[in-house]
Amino acid sequence: MAFHTPTLKLLSSSVLIAISGVFRLRIASLFLGISPGIFIYLAVFLIIYATYTFDRTLESKEDKINKKELISSRKDIALALCLISLATGCLILSLENLLLIALLPVIIGYIYGKGLRIGQRVLKLKGNFGMKNLTVSITWGIFLSGIVQHWADSSYIVPLFILPFITVKSFINTVIWDFRDVKGDAAAGIKTLPIYLGEKKASRLLQVMHVVLHLWMAAGIYMNLINTEWTIIFTLALAGMINTILYTKPSTGNESRSWKTTRNILMHGEFILAVVLREVTHF
Repeated sequence: MAFHTPTLKLLSSSVLIAISGVFRLRIASLFLGISPGIFIYLAVFLIIYATYTFDRTLESKEDKINKKELISSRKDIALALCLISLATGCLILSLENLLLIALLPVIIGYIYGKGLRIGQRVLKLKGNFGMKNLTVSITWGIFLSGIVQHWADSSYIVPLFILPFITVKSFINTVIWDFRDVKGDAAAGIKTLPIYLGEKKASRLLQVMHVVLHLWMAAGIYMNLINTEWTIIFTLALAGMINTILYTKPSTGNESRSWKTTRNILMHGEFILAVVLREVTHF
């Protein structure tokens, strides 16, 4: 009997995101000249996978429009896999005294998806005007920065360079994804930045943030505060500029599979590509 297709899509939908997170950690480690063990990378993959898969099982109002293909999936199977992945990831990081950091994404992810009831009020992080983008990007920035800080020699390099690098890159990417989900977000009453600012202004904002961030990282290299990783800087600068120009247009709903695949590869794969090119060129 064939495996239930919507369930398979749900279980596999966060794999590329989790792999991308692993390579972000690798890039952060290269900038700092540190070498976390292979099990640390595995833990990061498992926690990111669990967090995003869990969020997709909650079926928010906008997701019922943006992700119709997941509606009939087996949420019980997904939740079981999330628990196993999360428990394994937390166990690995707890061995390095990083349990609090390990739990941060899933705690924020739950509040982000379901909200936190305080008396008669419900605190929601999936708000308007870029609130959800800030929530996601800051969470992953603190998560990955907290891990590399454990091995870093300096107490200020990570907050100065690694934290803003991961946070801003994540913020830019989450806003780009909002261009794809304009229809569902608008129907749910969520005013994302593309809806609130408009397509052109939101696109320009992302491009300015992108340029400033990479100039800041280049300055860190020039001042010998972070390791010289020009291949990574150039690759991410070029890939990010392509993404902020090419994919900052609302989805028409008629994109071909090849277009969607290319977008997913460029968006999630820029970090993978940067590391691969760095290993090949040794520059």
